[in-house]
Amino acid sequence: MSEPLDAADEPGVDAATEALNRARAAARAKGLRVGSKPKGKRHPVTGRVESTDRDPSLLGDVVDRLVTDRGWERDVEVGGVIGRWAQIVGPALAEHARPETFDDGVLVVRAASTSWAVELRLLSGSLLARIAEETGPDVVTELRILGPTAPTWRHGRRGVTGGRGPRDTYG
Repeated sequence: MSEPLDAADEPGVDAATEALNRARAAARAKGLRVGSKPKGKRHPVTGRVESTDRDPSLLGDVVDRLVTDRGWERDVEVGGVIGRWAQIVGPALAEHARPETFDDGVLVVRAASTSWAVELRLLSGSLLARIAEETGPDVVTELRILGPTAPTWRHGRRGVTGGRGPRDTYG
């Protein structure tokens, strides 16, 4: 039977261990520790540490920087309002009203019935205040409440434009 090789007897193990120890010593000499955040270069005038594009970053930090650089802050905030509509206005109200569009500070909300549209118009001041708490001031400046879509009496490609409309069906 052959004897098992000890870790020290294996070729290349000592070289790898020594290389790792040298790398750790070099990192300690630079002031780095295992698990610490990588440091960037120091600014020559201010002395503050600046990170470089090559430094690893957290995904959330990268996305925040992208949103800020592109000027998408308001769009992201309003998208959060539309996505969390039920949490902001409550489940009862969210069941009967849903946001449709947002453009230039105007949030368009569609109600399920005319009575809910009236109710939303009465609550629009408190809804704007609640949305301002979530997104910040002046993101949503106006709520436009729409009732349900009316039924259409038009069928087919052709229609009469100058007549009395659907009422002349009823005499």
